[in-house]
Amino acid sequence: MPELLCPAGSPLALDAAIEGGADAVYLGGLGFNARMNATNFTEDDLREGIARAHAFGVQVYLTMNTLLLDRERDDYLRAAEYACRMGADALIVADLGGAAAIHRSYPSLALHASTQMSAHNAAAGALLAELGFARMVVARELSLSDLQSTVAHSPIEIEAFIHGALCVCHSGQCLFSSLVGGRSGNRGECAQPCRLPYRTAKGKEDYPLSLKDLSLARHVPSLIDSGVASLKIEGRMKSPEYVLAVTRIGRRLLDERRAADDDEMHRLEEAFSRGGFTDGYFTERIGKRMLGVRSESDKQQARELPPFRTLTRRIPLTMTATLRQNEPISLTVSTKEHTATVCGDVPQRAMTAPLTEQALQKQFSKLGGTPYALQSLQLTLDPDLMVPVSALNELRRRAISALETASAPIVVPQQPQPPLRPQGSRTAVQNERTARFCTLSQLTPAAAAYFDVCYLPLHVLSAQPDAIAAIRAMGTEPAAMLPEVIMERETDDVRAMLATLVQAGLRRVMLGNLGHLPLVRAHALVTDGDFRLNVTNRETVAVLEQMGFSTLLLSPELTLPQIRDIPGALRTVVYGRIPLMLLEKCVIKELADCSTCEKNAAVLTDRRGQQFPVRRTYRHRNVIYNSHPTYMADRAELLDRHHVGGEHFIFSDESPAAVDATIRAYKNGTPPDGTVRRIGK
Repeated sequence: MPELLCPAGSPLALDAAIEGGADAVYLGGLGFNARMNATNFTEDDLREGIARAHAFGVQVYLTMNTLLLDRERDDYLRAAEYACRMGADALIVADLGGAAAIHRSYPSLALHASTQMSAHNAAAGALLAELGFARMVVARELSLSDLQSTVAHSPIEIEAFIHGALCVCHSGQCLFSSLVGGRSGNRGECAQPCRLPYRTAKGKEDYPLSLKDLSLARHVPSLIDSGVASLKIEGRMKSPEYVLAVTRIGRRLLDERRAADDDEMHRLEEAFSRGGFTDGYFTERIGKRMLGVRSESDKQQARELPPFRTLTRRIPLTMTATLRQNEPISLTVSTKEHTATVCGDVPQRAMTAPLTEQALQKQFSKLGGTPYALQSLQLTLDPDLMVPVSALNELRRRAISALETASAPIVVPQQPQPPLRPQGSRTAVQNERTARFCTLSQLTPAAAAYFDVCYLPLHVLSAQPDAIAAIRAMGTEPAAMLPEVIMERETDDVRAMLATLVQAGLRRVMLGNLGHLPLVRAHALVTDGDFRLNVTNRETVAVLEQMGFSTLLLSPELTLPQIRDIPGALRTVVYGRIPLMLLEKCVIKELADCSTCEKNAAVLTDRRGQQFPVRRTYRHRNVIYNSHPTYMADRAELLDRHHVGGEHFIFSDESPAAVDATIRAYKNGTPPDGTVRRIGK
């Protein structure tokens, strides 16, 4: 049976999850977690919460699932060490460098790969296993068949979301809130631009990016049969009442190994809904029916949930007490899983009122403020003995404390280790320029002369494999960009395209997901890392180097000083519309119509009139690009001062003439014509 993993955005929500029957909970501290706007847990809350959860046999996973900056490393490791000392059962981590630092410093801590790592196939599981991970949280976009195949072939456990909010963008691949709104989703501060209205081509304002919440409650038997290790409920920003309601239903469905009925689905909607639920990705019915917004009726239903005030569940406790003349008192307390024994003073001879079984039962039953309830008491009591009530109470308190200690995992922290150091050098890419194009027509003779490496989508190149030799003849190195997502069912197709291009002379590729690395390792290709790997610190650079990456493209979220201070063979996006979102579903249909999708010319218009180009990519997925291009043609001196080495250009909707105009502007240091985005100082 998979575990039922529930959210705990606050101490009260933790109690609600325990009350509802969770097997495990995930929660965040006051830093490094992807829900910084939740109540979260102070150090004292964390210590008490872990002890309380463990008393009920509930495991606790601490979220440290944000990207890490170099200057935060010491605080990050201190947070991991505290979690270790408090008995956290695992850490949910999103940053490769942070994970490496934790694994080397505190190897006894189990690591779970956050969904922010964008793992969506079994190959990702194999690589994460090499890095010390015990589990990965797979993308919400997996179909049942993809999930089954991933579980069957992954060497580490698979955790899958079963219920809760559904981002329209693949997790870990969204830069919309960060680059447009200044609040990074990768740093736990998402402003949820997907929940806002946008104008369609027909002039109508709609919500083409707002998905209904996920619910796979109708598919519990299939999920159990898939072999998935953990079923996860989303909701650290939601109320304790929501946590209780959803956990109770999930517990019942798992215990009874059945799908939710209509009444249970209605109760799930009452807890939280955006006009119902969707299972579109899981069932491969991807379309407009997946969209939904939260209505006033939805909100009113949630407000009417009975308030959750306190944990009422109690753990049955067995006590065995021995009070004999001339011997210290002995008290043993036991649950199903754990036992603890403590000893007290030697009983005194009673002068007037000797101890009775009823009196001892009364004192040992006083377990208020603890999660325990006395189920049975076995006594060995010699006659005519007396023990002060205060001594009996102290004995009981020490016994409970010893039991809680016994239920906590024994973890001995190691010492923080120094960071891994990248071996690559910026001088290796100092004078190189690289660019990516969406179409072959954008790769003009001027572009071939200006750029050292030119990347094109794998599926575009594979349609014209002769282009490899033609591009090389133009004087630049042709390279392929692997699809942003390669599900299990798509692996054979990508492998075949790659083999065709290698036969045609392909020598270099770019990829943005660890799960795609085995595909290129088979051909010994020069491998460059895309910005989708979310490189924000030197230790991540070192880890990816060790895995075989030759160069890496830094995260567009970094400022110039942050870019300056990270060593390695690194590139920086100095021009182009940054891809903001990667969508599994085709949003172009919602914006316009299928003919627009064929022309690949859709635009998303927000409430301020800003226009975001939307383009189709491999397997009909969509990419939403920034409304304004990054532009640094007139800031060459500033780039040099911050040691920005390899310059990378992104061409999305530019015509061939616009590509040539951009190259002239960068040659001449021309100021921008119109609104642009600058790399932050």
